[in-house]
Amino acid sequence: MKQVLCLTLAAGLSLTNLFGQSPTSGKITYEGMRQIDRSQMRMVINGQEVRPGSPGAPDAPEGTPEVMSFTQKLVFSGTMAKEERDRPQNMMMTRTVGGPDGAGSPGGGDRPRTTRRTPPFEQQTYLDLANRQHIDVLTVKKDSTTQVYRSEKPMPEATDWQTASKTKKIAGYTCQKATATRRKQPYTIWYTTELPFTYSPVADLTPPKGVVLQIESDTESFKATGVSTEAVAETAVQPPKDAKVVSADELEEMRRKGMADFRQKMMQEGGFQRRGNN
Repeated sequence: MKQVLCLTLAAGLSLTNLFGQSPTSGKITYEGMRQIDRSQMRMVINGQEVRPGSPGAPDAPEGTPEVMSFTQKLVFSGTMAKEERDRPQNMMMTRTVGGPDGAGSPGGGDRPRTTRRTPPFEQQTYLDLANRQHIDVLTVKKDSTTQVYRSEKPMPEATDWQTASKTKKIAGYTCQKATATRRKQPYTIWYTTELPFTYSPVADLTPPKGVVLQIESDTESFKATGVSTEAVAETAVQPPKDAKVVSADELEEMRRKGMADFRQKMMQEGGFQRRGNN
C-alpha cells in the first residue's frame, strides 16, 4: 500500500516537493491568452489598405476572433532552455468574401473564406539561464537558400516589481504574489523560487529571482498547467552553432523587413480582402 501511495503522489507532485531536490531538466506548460489588438488590423479593399472601422471603411469581418489562445512550453536542460509554441509566430489571416467577378465564391455565395499564412522566416527563443541571457534565432528562407542569424541580450527585469504577502499553489509549487507594469498596464504575477532558475513567459516581467507560473493583465495571461520532470537532451535546447551573430537591433530590422515584405505579398493576394462590388 505504501508503494502505491508513493507512486500516486509522484504522478501528481513535482520532485522538488517530494524529495527536496530541484529538477535539472523538464518542461513547464503554459496556457496562454492574448487579446487581439484591432487597432493593428488592416483590411485590403480594392487594393487599398485601411483600418477596420475607420472613416469610409467597414468593421472587421464578422467572426473575427477577439482573443487568441495558445500553448507555450519552456523546455529546460541544465543551464539552457527553449520556448516552444503550438502555433507559428507572426501568423496572418486572409479573409476573402466573394469571387473575383463579384458573383460570390463557387457554391458559397458571399460566405467568407479564411486562410492562415505564415511568413518565410521562423523566430525561436533560447535562454542561457546561468548567465540570464535571452537568445533570439531567426531563420530566413529565400528562394532555395536558408540563412540563420542569432542575437543575445540580457533578460529584462521589471523595473517596478512589488511583492505581496499572499501565496498559493500552482502546478504543485508554492508561489508568491507580485505586481508590476508593462507598457502602462498593471500585471498580477505569481512566481516560485522552488525551481533552480529564473524565467517569465512575459520577458519584460522577469522577476529578480524565481519562475513565473501565472501572470495576467487585461489583455493577456499565462498560467502553468504542469511542470514535468523528464530527461531532455542538452542539444534540444542549444541554439544552432552555425548561426551568424548579429546585434539585437539588426535582427529586429531583418524581422521587420521580412514582415513588411510578407504584408505586401498578402495585400497583393488579398488579406482581409473584399473582392467585387462593395
